[in-house]
Amino acid sequence: MLDDFMTRATLAGIGVAFAAAPLGSFVVWRRMAYFGDATAHAAILGIALSLALNLSIFPGAIAVALIMALTVSALSGRGYAMDTLLGVLAHSALAFGLVAVSFLSGIRIDLMAYLFGDILAVSRGDLAVIWGGAALVVGLIAWRWSALLTSTLNDELAYASGIDPKREQLVLTLSLAITVAVAIKVVGVLLIAAMLIIPAAAARPLSRTPEGMALIAALIGSASAVVGLRGAYVLDTPAGPSIVCVAALCFVATSLIRAFKPGNQAG
Repeated sequence: MLDDFMTRATLAGIGVAFAAAPLGSFVVWRRMAYFGDATAHAAILGIALSLALNLSIFPGAIAVALIMALTVSALSGRGYAMDTLLGVLAHSALAFGLVAVSFLSGIRIDLMAYLFGDILAVSRGDLAVIWGGAALVVGLIAWRWSALLTSTLNDELAYASGIDPKREQLVLTLSLAITVAVAIKVVGVLLIAAMLIIPAAAARPLSRTPEGMALIAALIGSASAVVGLRGAYVLDTPAGPSIVCVAALCFVATSLIRAFKPGNQAG
């Protein structure tokens, strides 16, 4: 069954959706959209380092994404506005990564595949890494779910409950780095943040509990992967962007549902 490239691509898309759904919910709740984008952009530098050292792209991407996330956490609140800090670091890392890639003259690189994904070229080995990373992220989030929710609500409440908000931030940072690394092959560096944010945002109007939002986000992300891949196959469009387009349409649909709910109408 895994000999079929569409089957592998579909399983890869679903794996990324399951990793991104619970993490994306926290990204939405904590307003960390730019944080996720900066971490994803930094991954290009990690890819360049991995290729230069003749390694798999995953260790380099995870390492640099984690360093970026930890750097942002360490520098925040030290005289720089968060959006300014994230903008400087994200675009600097992307620029240095692209320059570093240009020096790898002895290696054939499909830069577009790293920027926008190449899900149709996912191998069995890639599939194992994607699902292994997804399982690790889901396990981390599930293990710290209650503590993460408490620290998301209020730092003082977390301290009163014996929870260290900085430790929970580190869990999210590690999960984000892993998700970025495994999603590169599927949607690419420039669209990873979209798969984190859009399914979670689309799930918000349909859910009444945090757990429900994470579950619905996973279903929306998975459906977006399946429908987007099918649409890309039929219409001959890029697979990664097609998946994100379907997720965006889901967001529009759920936003309209919320807008036309009886309780939300004037009168």
